[in-house]
Amino acid sequence: MLNSLASGRRLALRIVLLQLAAAVIVGLAFLPLGRREAVAAAAGAVMVALGTAILSIRFFSGLVGAGMALSRLLTGMILKWVVIVGGLIAILYQYNLPPLAAISGLVAAYAVYLLAFRFKG
Repeated sequence: MLNSLASGRRLALRIVLLQLAAAVIVGLAFLPLGRREAVAAAAGAVMVALGTAILSIRFFSGLVGAGMALSRLLTGMILKWVVIVGGLIAILYQYNLPPLAAISGLVAAYAVYLLAFRFKG
């Protein structure tokens, strides 16, 4: 086994915190365009962070066998995408926030996700 469960939990927590930091940064970056754009960008990134947190909680919620770990991973991924897509639908249609800003926040949070795995140091 190359990685311990504790190091996976620490990496997941670090990714969620970095995604929340990205939400703040992208929200501040869109602030000169208006409050609605800033809220949309931050909310898009927060949806990704929330989805990552749900996936992490689901996956790391106990020591189990390989089959159960795979099923927890798959259900966690499904829950993550339900949160992201549902949140994006709510941002765009229920609250009528700008789509470009929301998608920019989503992309920024996913960029953090990809970079965190590349530089997990």
